[in-house]
Amino acid sequence: MRRVYLDNAATTAVDGDVLAAMLPYFAKHYGNAASLHSFGQDARQAVEDARQQIASFIGARTEEIIFTGGGTESDNLALKGVASALKTRGKHIITSSIEHHAVSETCGFLEQEGYRVTYLPVDQYGLVDPDGVQKAIEAETIIISIMHANNEIGTIQPIAEIGRIARERGICFHTDAVQTLGHIPVKVNDLNVDMLSASAHKLYGPKGVGILYVRKGTRIDPIMHGGEQERKRRPSTQNVPAVVGFGRAVQLASLRMAEENEIIAGLRDRFIKELTAKIENCRLNGHPSQRLPNNVNISIEYVEGESLILSLDMEGIACSTGSACSSARLEPSHVLMAIGCPHELAHGSLRFSLGRQTTDDDLDYVLDILPAIVTRLRKMSPLYKKGDQVTSR
Repeated sequence: MRRVYLDNAATTAVDGDVLAAMLPYFAKHYGNAASLHSFGQDARQAVEDARQQIASFIGARTEEIIFTGGGTESDNLALKGVASALKTRGKHIITSSIEHHAVSETCGFLEQEGYRVTYLPVDQYGLVDPDGVQKAIEAETIIISIMHANNEIGTIQPIAEIGRIARERGICFHTDAVQTLGHIPVKVNDLNVDMLSASAHKLYGPKGVGILYVRKGTRIDPIMHGGEQERKRRPSTQNVPAVVGFGRAVQLASLRMAEENEIIAGLRDRFIKELTAKIENCRLNGHPSQRLPNNVNISIEYVEGESLILSLDMEGIACSTGSACSSARLEPSHVLMAIGCPHELAHGSLRFSLGRQTTDDDLDYVLDILPAIVTRLRKMSPLYKKGDQVTSR
């Protein structure tokens, strides 16, 4: 059976060059990076080299990069760390209604701890209005967290403009850049961010390692205790092979990103055009142009996303109905609901996320297979048989 992987927003394959860079640090250069002997110092040097590679890629100082266990931990550290450090100054947080659960559920936890959170609405494309951010700021606002690009619908936010607002008001600004690092330009000074989260496995690096960029002077408390690694902000023995892999993945992205983006965006646009032409009552979710180059999120009327996923998987095609972290949930996507997608239509959503391995032939295979699956499933739908129109626009 042919196999086509179109779920790169969930995770990517580790690049062969990345794997080759990692391998020596499992069994040859295996020292603990905190140890004083030469084995440990070899490992420490590898960690610092990777730190420099990542810092250079995003325009940061090496000491501003904290290695974590992944994007979720980075988001938790950013929000909880600042909330703890600034609790005497205020207890108000601003975020959006379409954040990844790593941010939204952390905000929910902080609400239980006595903090107040404003969840900003988005427009039909999933965009946050910078004026809305401005109006939501209070005297007690201590942190604003708005994702760089949405993991489900791919909409890219006006982060630089929001960052200018936060800076003018002296408020810490965090962005979750898990979906953007290595895929579109990410420079912390251009974006006007004080903190930025990212994860290696979204850009052809290993799972289980992430970063939190923390601008010098930003007050943040650790959320774990037990060691002095990462300038006492994130205790735990560094995962040296994974850190090395992250550094190499970033190196490769710096060399390939511009060319890959042009190719992948072209594939994306053709795929969207032909999908919406071949399948009736199919619409694109997210901004039509201000979106990630690899993201295609569609809603198809009169079918369930879960049935589509299973049917496609039986044909060797992998995609998703939303973020991988919430794919087991039965409720419709909170992102699609936030952009005004009707409940029934939100249940019929698919997210295809292309990667550097995606070809025209892969997309042609999906375009051959998916319309027939939709036709079969619609025949079983009472809504389709009645000809009811689910969408209002």
